[in-house]
Amino acid sequence: MLVLSRKAGEGFLIGDDITVTIIESKSGTIRIGIDAPRDKKIFRQEVYDKIKEENVEASRWNPVDIDSLGGTIKKRN
Repeated sequence: MLVLSRKAGEGFLIGDDITVTIIESKSGTIRIGIDAPRDKKIFRQEVYDKIKEENVEASRWNPVDIDSLGGTIKKRN
């Protein structure tokens, strides 16, 4: 892990196309700005962890369960 010290207004680059700038630091909270191409996905860590967890859970479904769910939906219509 790379650990950097930066002041407000300073920043760093990730590769050639992502710039991270420290906007402000107060009361133990740091605000950062990220300038990246639109095709780059940027998530807060807790959101990314939840997405990953839900994807793992979804991959555990048994195809038989999915087939039975489809039958249940058809009955409701």
